[in-house]
Amino acid sequence: MSSKSVDKVSQELPLELYKGDELHPEHNDDYLRENERWATEEDMSLLRHVGDRLPTAAFFVVLTEFCERFTFYGITGPFQNYIQNGYQVPNSNPGAIDGGQHLATGLGNFFQFWCYLTPIFGAVIADQYLGKFKTIVVFTVVYIIGNLILTLTSIPASIHHGGALPGLVVAMIVIGFGTGGIKSNVSPMVAEQYGRYRPFVRKLKNGTEVVVDRELTVQSIFNWFYWAINVGGLSAIATTELESNVDFWAAYLLPTLMCFFCLVAFVLGRKKYVIVKPNGSIIVKSYRVIVAGIHNYRKAKAENCLVMDEEGKPVGWMDYAKPSVSQDVSHDWTDKFVDELRTAVRSCKIFCAYPFFWLGYNQISNNLISQAGQMNTGSVPNDIMQNIDPLCIIILIPIFDRLIFPAFRRMGLELRPITRITIGFVFSALAMAYSAIIQHVIYTKGPYFDAAGDGDNGFNDISAGIQVPAYVLVALSEIFASVTGLEYAYKRAPESMKSIVMSVFLFTNAGGSILGFCFNSISANPHLVKNFAIISGLMGGVTVIFFFLFKHYDNREAQELKNNLVYGKEGDAVSALTSEN
Repeated sequence: MSSKSVDKVSQELPLELYKGDELHPEHNDDYLRENERWATEEDMSLLRHVGDRLPTAAFFVVLTEFCERFTFYGITGPFQNYIQNGYQVPNSNPGAIDGGQHLATGLGNFFQFWCYLTPIFGAVIADQYLGKFKTIVVFTVVYIIGNLILTLTSIPASIHHGGALPGLVVAMIVIGFGTGGIKSNVSPMVAEQYGRYRPFVRKLKNGTEVVVDRELTVQSIFNWFYWAINVGGLSAIATTELESNVDFWAAYLLPTLMCFFCLVAFVLGRKKYVIVKPNGSIIVKSYRVIVAGIHNYRKAKAENCLVMDEEGKPVGWMDYAKPSVSQDVSHDWTDKFVDELRTAVRSCKIFCAYPFFWLGYNQISNNLISQAGQMNTGSVPNDIMQNIDPLCIIILIPIFDRLIFPAFRRMGLELRPITRITIGFVFSALAMAYSAIIQHVIYTKGPYFDAAGDGDNGFNDISAGIQVPAYVLVALSEIFASVTGLEYAYKRAPESMKSIVMSVFLFTNAGGSILGFCFNSISANPHLVKNFAIISGLMGGVTVIFFFLFKHYDNREAQELKNNLVYGKEGDAVSALTSEN
């Protein structure tokens, strides 16, 4: 039977071909192809685990994210100069609004906050009303409108008549709505395109058998998803060059056009997507479950009627919202929904540390750009330096995904999520510590010392090349912490709450922007050493607390995953596809 025929049969007739085999209890459309069989418990412990190939539909979603990030980073790349510096000032960096570094950093933090607050609205609309596909389409149109406002108000006539600042603020608000509605849905949607849930064994061409593991496949999907984000992030190279050599309107026109292409690319894949229907009013139902759980628990405690589990221990307060425990038949939710909500809440706990991580990460889009402006960047704009970060990620993610992470697994050292996140936090703290050292060195150099880049002052006698290690450290921190956060938000969220939990994770970036406002008073000369040093210290302290609070999650979740797996029977070499119908 040809490969094409195998694919067609495995997609259209999985239940008929494997009738009698036990399928995954919640995903009964799992299937096998030629040279595959369900994995036994022995296979899981003895064979090498690998990720699966990515489905075509996932590539369409990844392409959409690339286009959206191309647009986002393309417009934000010039923001710091656009706001901070004056328009066409001789012997100065490009600019338009002449608002100074405080205003530039403040508006930048506001925009980051807004862009990562709005995913909550996008998640609610998708999960309750429109579904992910329609929500992404609607908010992409909103995104295009915001980009048009920004482009039109950045033309020379608008800048000369004072339209640049109000136009920028309006555009930030509209664009924030657009990108937020996309971000909370595109991340879970890309992983939903991989529809195989039960572990299976595949025989490779060399005769070796390996276990194809969904966990590793999802991890790989998010690695490549993040890779696409950073390829799109390179758009800032083009837009900062356009800002310097043409004007800001040209810099913003390019990502605006890409936003149109984003919409076209996404719609083209519509017939290939796995579409998950909206599940109704999850937010309202979740609120009622929490209220019922608290009320019933307090009542049971007051009446000394606490419920015990099988081990004789009191059940958690949320269990009291279960119809089977409360004996309240009027509830419109099930025991399973309560368990899913508890899983979602527990998963969200680890996100509390992320605002401090994003506080450090956000420095690359504001204070590190200004820092580069205090040094000799040669013939390139100072804000082009931030693109070292996505370049490093583009190079490093394939290395980690194909070489380093598999090497750890071969040695029996599985880097579970909490471990990876902790490593990422360490790299973030080191990046900010190194940035503080750079800033100190800048202040010791002439001719402007701690006033370099202020007003009409030029740069000090030091090469901006010394910034490169800071961006490498930030890139490493993203690979371990940011990618794993996306993966964790998807894998640990119940099916009915994927977008909601993802939006909570994205909201932590808004928390980082709020923290950034607290640093606004020291986000300028001569206080930048203090700015970077305090952020580094905070990140270091948070890393230690995070690890000791959540290190047990890795073992607990590994055990839960093992308990939830559905295994094949011993000797069950299911490869029925090799026989003709």
